[in-house]
Amino acid sequence: MANTTAAVVVVGSLHYDIFVEAPHRPAAGETVTGMRWFPKFGGKGGNQAVATAQQDVRTLMVSAVGNDGFAEFLLAGLQTGGVDTAHVSRAKDVGTGMSVAISDASGDYGAVIVSGSNLMIDPQQLEVPELWDGSTHLILQNEIREETNLVAARAARSRDVVVCLNAAPWRPMSDEFLSLVDILVVNALEAEAMCGVDVNDLETAQKAAAALSQRFAYVVVTAGGDGVAFASDANKFAVPGEKVEVISTHGAGDCFIGTLVARLAAGDEFSRALELANRAAARHVSTY
Repeated sequence: MANTTAAVVVVGSLHYDIFVEAPHRPAAGETVTGMRWFPKFGGKGGNQAVATAQQDVRTLMVSAVGNDGFAEFLLAGLQTGGVDTAHVSRAKDVGTGMSVAISDASGDYGAVIVSGSNLMIDPQQLEVPELWDGSTHLILQNEIREETNLVAARAARSRDVVVCLNAAPWRPMSDEFLSLVDILVVNALEAEAMCGVDVNDLETAQKAAAALSQRFAYVVVTAGGDGVAFASDANKFAVPGEKVEVISTHGAGDCFIGTLVARLAAGDEFSRALELANRAAARHVSTY
């Protein structure tokens, strides 16, 4: 049963992923023979919403899909994952968002997304009162328009809802939008883009988190298998990575973020929430 005392709103992307397994990712002009391909539920927003709901926290998704078969696949994935889809709209004359992801022999991957309907999320969806009833946290990412993120963050802040931004994929963001963010979650590349610290291990992740905590109340910098660094005005610590055999890293960050925010919404302290999120991500990459 979902935790009825808290709710998380996820405003973000939904992608029909075409996932390709290959010995390596192609260089420019190269054709690589892959081993197999399969469709997969995706989009950072969708993945994070499902990860949140899996922690038995009520989760509401705000997004947009097209009028096509991809849309039905994604809506079914959300519903099977326990996510409330009442606020997912249908965009006219625009295809559902999709991506092609290529995973190499190491389990790492690269992807190309086509945003489609994700760019058509109606800001009026964010002013529906029942969306925010009981909501404690909002999750945002950068696979939708910043204008939409800004409206969502304003709506959340006006209702004392905690705003969590996963600044992925990296892009320049307005000062107004960033001023509304309570919790910033970034990986090594995004952290370096935002504060100039080259993150290549847990120690440098801690330096980046400390630098970013001068601008944000709570900062989490993920360093892959090395672990996670946290910083706020009052506290700084790191959670070492769990040693697992990596099958695929695809969606690991989304699993981490959804679990983290769900645990915070359920009342866990940051240290405990990060420990559980780190464990969930490790399980995700090793059982994919």
